[in-house]
Amino acid sequence: MFDALIAGAGPAGSIAATILARAGARVMVLDRATFPRPKLCGDTLNPGALSVLQRLGLGCAAGASIPLDGMIVTGEDGVRVEGRYEGVSGRGISRGDLDAALVMAAAGAGARVEEGVLVQGPLVDSSSHHATVTGLTVSGRQGRSLQIRSRVVIAADGRYSRVARALGLSSAAPWPRRWAIGGYFEGVTGMSSRLGEMHVRKTHYMGVAPLARGITNACVVTPNPGGRLPADCLLTMLRGDALLKERFADARLVTAPMCLGPLSVDARAAGAPGLLLAGDAAGFVDPITGDGLRFAIRGAELAAREALRALESGFDGAHVRLLEARRREFSRKWRFNRAMRWIVTYPAAVRAAEYGVAIVPRLLQQAIRYAGDVHAA
Repeated sequence: MFDALIAGAGPAGSIAATILARAGARVMVLDRATFPRPKLCGDTLNPGALSVLQRLGLGCAAGASIPLDGMIVTGEDGVRVEGRYEGVSGRGISRGDLDAALVMAAAGAGARVEEGVLVQGPLVDSSSHHATVTGLTVSGRQGRSLQIRSRVVIAADGRYSRVARALGLSSAAPWPRRWAIGGYFEGVTGMSSRLGEMHVRKTHYMGVAPLARGITNACVVTPNPGGRLPADCLLTMLRGDALLKERFADARLVTAPMCLGPLSVDARAAGAPGLLLAGDAAGFVDPITGDGLRFAIRGAELAAREALRALESGFDGAHVRLLEARRREFSRKWRFNRAMRWIVTYPAAVRAAEYGVAIVPRLLQQAIRYAGDVHAA
């Protein structure tokens, strides 16, 4: 019997495990992957996310990174705005490096980390009036199902969480439906060493981020991949863009591109009796604002605090309190993100936004700072 059992060893799961283990809880973390492992992401820690890591004593996890002082945002009709975070910075770091460092931190804090273990779903006790999650069912050796029990379970197993979906807590959002395709390049020209980039077009948008060792992360987010192979889609869109084609003309893919989608996931709750949700399992938003890691990191902290409270005084209402805490923390940013997603969904809205920014560029500069969670840094 563990005090806390965590499905998923990504940033949310590892950070929750670290907080719980530091407090003396007996923690086990399970993940189907082995670390380091590739992960499709924009590879940026914005200032707000970095601030939370530093406050938790996990700033060293961003060691293999480069500073990012702001963002460049361009439109299709020649609009270009450079927004600086002013006084704070983020970091460009590959998820392979970040996730592996956070897993090591969790193990160093005393959590038991089991890699290469597939979580099949929640273990539910239906004998009482309210069905309660009491552990997880996992695939053991030779494909046998094993049951692991715990006083508290945290599901941090990603957008398509087997735990959350088995209980009807999350589902793919009906709108917007977009796919992300990304990869790592060498030889991209015209890169700023300290600025990320977001290129918004009428039908899609593209994120470009500098990383250590001369590598560039490039992602395309589109509502229609067109059934093409990820590499074909990624290269066609980057090299077909008027602003980026020369910069990527001689660039070389150094990894096989990854494809992910549909992206958005709705969660109707933050858990259930015995269960708390964290990370993308608690809902996944369109990544245009680049703040997904802050949602994961801060959300993991909220879930871990609620788990500690449940271990001390009982689980009654813990998932309801977590939902309220998440709404207090994130509701304004969620509204901002919905507005940004709405704009990039409609070509006419993109054109109107470009027109407004051309007249008052300060509006976009302020939006860049808000998207970077400078207010929370």
